[in-house]
Amino acid sequence: MKLRIGFGVDVHRLASGTPLFVGGLEIPSDIGSVGHSDADVLLHAICDAILGAANLRDIGHHFSDKDPQYKGIDSKILLANVVDLMKKHEYSVVNLDSTVILEYPKLNPHIPAMQSIIAELLEVEIDAVSIKATTHERVDSFGESKAIKAYATVLLQK
Repeated sequence: MKLRIGFGVDVHRLASGTPLFVGGLEIPSDIGSVGHSDADVLLHAICDAILGAANLRDIGHHFSDKDPQYKGIDSKILLANVVDLMKKHEYSVVNLDSTVILEYPKLNPHIPAMQSIIAELLEVEIDAVSIKATTHERVDSFGESKAIKAYATVLLQK
């Protein structure tokens, strides 16, 4: 058995009048993330972690923000495609650990639903999906609710 670790990070600007998608869920909020797709920062970080562990470049290489077919796309579709690519290279996910940095709204009430969605997409048990949420204590653009960031680390086995 071959084990590989991957790390992903993603950042999106926040703005009023746009939806906020995190972990495959639309979170009720008066601010949302801005991006070419639905701007789900957590799913994008997970995609990059998987792609990195499998040495398959990054999310931008596979789903360019210059390509109109990805405009507004549901990031669950992107992650499902990454999982398919990972499986073609004979990898599977052992576990995921992730952290989302967002001052407002609070994500903790939504974490169980996010875990369920992500576990299904990754084809793992729910206890293999760790999601943590934290703030930046009102420091910098994350703490001022101007941006959202996610980190993800994944362990793959071949």
